[in-house]
Amino acid sequence: MRPPLFKQAGTTAVEFALLAGVFFTFVFGTMEVARLLYVYNTLQEVTRRAAEAASTVYPTDTNRTAWVRRHAIFRDDSGELAAAPPVTDHHIRLDYLRFDLAVIPEGAWPADAAANRQICMGNPRAANCIRFVQASVCNPAQTGECTAVTSQMLLPLVDLPVRLHRAI
Repeated sequence: MRPPLFKQAGTTAVEFALLAGVFFTFVFGTMEVARLLYVYNTLQEVTRRAAEAASTVYPTDTNRTAWVRRHAIFRDDSGELAAAPPVTDHHIRLDYLRFDLAVIPEGAWPADAAANRQICMGNPRAANCIRFVQASVCNPAQTGECTAVTSQMLLPLVDLPVRLHRAI
């Protein structure tokens, strides 16, 4: 039997290091893609829950609408949606629509639910008759048009700005 050659000492460690880098990049990339798919599907459920809960709350009741936003992201208090930074309850936008799906500005809302019911019964096409609720996930810094939120990566080794679905 021949003794091992000393020229090959450490080659296994080098080969492992090269392959481990590729392997872990693939594993973490797969985990990140799976998390983004989870976030995409969860945002659909978040907007569904927000619209459903907001349909039972009058928009001028700020305490209840804050509860609707927290309820939509599966929380009892303010904070982030699980595994979906930076989405918080502040990212949930509730818009109240009339019959033609145009947004009713906040100043034109009826005083309360009874007044809205009376307006809608008298004229279903009235400009201030709240008929529908629309929930979406928007950047809270933008007050006008709903702009998509940019996701944060789970592992910040590679920063890829992925725009999340607004899930309207």
